[in-house]
Formats: sequence, C-alpha cells, structure tokens
Amino acid sequence: MKNIAKRLRVNEKITSKEVRIIDTEGKQMGVFPLPEALKIAQEAGFDLVEVSPNVSPPVCRLMDYGKFKYQQSKKFHQSKKQHIQSVVHIKEIKIRPKTEEHDFQFKVRHIKKFLSQGDKTKISLIFRGREITHPELGKQVLDRIAEEIKDIGVVEQSPKLEGRNMTMLIAPKS
Repeated sequence: MKNIAKRLRVNEKITSKEVRIIDTEGKQMGVFPLPEALKIAQEAGFDLVEVSPNVSPPVCRLMDYGKFKYQQSKKFHQSKKQHIQSVVHIKEIKIRPKTEEHDFQFKVRHIKKFLSQGDKTKISLIFRGREITHPELGKQVLDRIAEEIKDIGVVEQSPKLEGRNMTMLIAPKS
C-alpha cells in the first residue's frame, strides 16, 4: 500500500512536459501540456495522478487522490486481516489410556468444537508408569476418538508412539 502511494506522482510533482489525460470514467481526453492538464484537473475538482510514467507521453488520471489512498489502505488492511484469519491453529488435547467414559466424551466434544472452528487438533495420549507396557490400549483409545469424529474431521497423522506419548493429528474436513 505504501509503495503504491510513494511511486505515484501527483499534481506539481509530475515532471514531464506533456501528459495523456484519462477522466474519472476511464475515457481518454487527449494529450495536453502539463500546465493545461493541471488546470483541467483543478477545474474538475480532482487531482492529476501519474499512473503510467514509463510511456511517452506519461498517462495521468483525474481522481480524488485522498480517497484513492484511503481505499488502498482499506484493501491492504482487509488482505492482512484475511491472512490472519486463514492461519490454522493446532489445539492440543491430552488424554490417558484409563480415562473414564464421561471424561472421554468431554474431550471428544472439545475436539469437535476445535474442528468446527477450523483448527487442527493434536491428541496426546500420555502413558504413566507401567501403562507403557500396553501401547495397544492407547491405540484403541485413539482409534475410538477417530471413529467418534469421522463426520467432521479426518486423521491427518495416524497414531505414533514417541517415548511415553502417543500422538495423533486430526484436521477438519474440507
């Protein structure tokens, strides 16, 4: 946004002797000497803005430069806002192999909420003590979660054991 405003020359900052003028509707008015072009712009109540300086003669447009800068700034902020909204967050849910049914359903509801908001969810199943001797119990819990959320999410990374943790990544369905 700032680069566009810096590159454009307005009114007295235009350096060429002759300019081609385009009116506010986009129609060509012709080629005029610079002082006459500035006079036309002033009488119309607009600014003379050099939009194409590399052609001969340079092309200038009649426009309200302040309004143009404001619109460019709005576009810039809107695109920045959309970029921030498009960033995907990863939420994490921690669970144990011996989690009771009510707590399990509570965690599943949270996972569904995260997926419906468009966030990925990482499920970390933590083994404590001798629970690590039965990793198949942890895999069963993660498979059950995958089954519960299959209508709104897909398993992006299948369960894998890393030390005392087993992790699985779930992404929202597109």
